[in-house]
Amino acid sequence: MKSNGFLFLSILYLIIGCTGNNNFEGYETEDLKIEQVSAHSFIHLSYLNTQDFGKVGCNGMVVIHEDEAIIFDTPADEKTSVELLNWVENDMNCKVKGIVVTHFHIDCLGGLSEFHKRNIPSYANNQTIELANTGDKTLPQNGFDGLLELKIGDEKVISEYFGEGHTADNVIGYFPKDKTLFGGCLVKSIGAGKGNLEDAKVEEWSNTVSKVKSKYTETKIVIPGHGKSGGTDLLDFTIDMFKVQ
Repeated sequence: MKSNGFLFLSILYLIIGCTGNNNFEGYETEDLKIEQVSAHSFIHLSYLNTQDFGKVGCNGMVVIHEDEAIIFDTPADEKTSVELLNWVENDMNCKVKGIVVTHFHIDCLGGLSEFHKRNIPSYANNQTIELANTGDKTLPQNGFDGLLELKIGDEKVISEYFGEGHTADNVIGYFPKDKTLFGGCLVKSIGAGKGNLEDAKVEEWSNTVSKVKSKYTETKIVIPGHGKSGGTDLLDFTIDMFKVQ
């Protein structure tokens, strides 16, 4: 007799909503790891070599539905972005409808030029485009203020700005169908430290995450910018970490 866990996974693969590969068991190479966290939502994990923190794992999110995909944040570099795009387009047989950059740091847009080479439109908070405009970065093409909704199949994928935190421009991603929230670097994994505060607005951080939690009350899965995903306890952990005393 099949275990309940095996039955759950079998059903999960059948309702992914993309084509072809109903037996996804994970993807991992030296540069890229992909993990499925819900029926339509995946974490893409790449690596950034930093002077202060060493080799850092950087999360993004892929949402797949009805042969279409939206990606939040590029992998950390162009080479790994090509690998991710090849996985979505070739392994999953899906069309990437857009890439959303959640803030102006390199771990969010380091591979953006590869998306543009494939005529994939890019989106970001207007503040992100302004802050990234230093002359040495590929800039997102389409800016928004406040709220952005994109469609994959008959479902919407949301990007929204709630205020300052890790950076002045950081936005979150949300896929209502799966109740999956991509917090990016605005949200910390359980047990994490405060990390890179070079561009942080520490005094606003807790309040901003509280706004996210208050709006998306049905959230089941939370993906941070670095570290392991979890539930809304990640939001609570981040709120407590940066609460003004």
